[in-house]
Amino acid sequence: MTEPKSVRAPLVLIANDQEWSARSLESILGPNGFTVLRAYTGQQALQRALTAAPDLIILDAQMPDIHGTEVCRQLRQDPRFSDAVPIIITTAGPSGRAQRLEAYRAGAWEFLGQPLDGEALLLKLQTFLKPKRELDKVIDENLLDHSTGLYNMRGLSKRAREIGSDAFRRHHSLACVVFAPDVATGTESDGLAQEAARKLAERVGEVVRGHGRVSDATGRVGPIEFAVIAPATSADGAERLVARLGASVEAAPSIEFNGSSMRLKLKAGYCAVPDYSQSPIDAIEMLLRATTALRHARANPGTGMVQAFDQIPASDLN
Repeated sequence: MTEPKSVRAPLVLIANDQEWSARSLESILGPNGFTVLRAYTGQQALQRALTAAPDLIILDAQMPDIHGTEVCRQLRQDPRFSDAVPIIITTAGPSGRAQRLEAYRAGAWEFLGQPLDGEALLLKLQTFLKPKRELDKVIDENLLDHSTGLYNMRGLSKRAREIGSDAFRRHHSLACVVFAPDVATGTESDGLAQEAARKLAERVGEVVRGHGRVSDATGRVGPIEFAVIAPATSADGAERLVARLGASVEAAPSIEFNGSSMRLKLKAGYCAVPDYSQSPIDAIEMLLRATTALRHARANPGTGMVQAFDQIPASDLN
């Protein structure tokens, strides 16, 4: 749903294999309102930055596998990662002009030698967070689909990263469900007239707003396609979610169009993981897999109302 979210503590990803150094940073950040997520290698930092969607990243330059500057460069080149996220590189090694310029060229906002000045670091982080929060606010104002009052694709992608970040920290399950009305007249969704599609979308939007969970993020991802990102939801929970929404859609009044009555049923696909922190895929990939499952359900009427991505035969995915 689209209720306003409470302001959460900013999440900082610290990537550093030196325990004393990382704990020193935690002792500065934790008492000052930051939530800390750890990574111990460059590769782990790349994965957790994309999965957990941190507000700030502090990279040690001398990590055991990938240099911090290279981690920064790869993140800045990844279209899934926001350029608005501040990245700070720290080093216990050389910290001269050449190293500083290399860090800036890679996309770092700051390059700091150790030992760190804790008070100065906090002031920098608070300064860096202000424009990011302002940008997030502007983006939030353009994340809704005005026909249904649900998130648009851009908004849903943003919420996917936020919900995924929380599920990662809590080691919670996560499910992504994509569904569409299966029109009783047999009309294919991509052949529907624009006006019929609008009416269908508005009706489904009404049902979802009235019967969805506040904790879920629901959005419109196509003319009559919708998606739900459901935190703390297992595969069984995803199927119950579809059954609940399906019953609500079927109970809704029929839609009149061109002299005929359209009663609605749902087709749905989903992807669910039991512990998001252990998942090799992020929430955006889960949405894509759920979409694939919906397409398979539509193309194979014998699958019933809902299709799990993990249950699609491998031959059908080629």
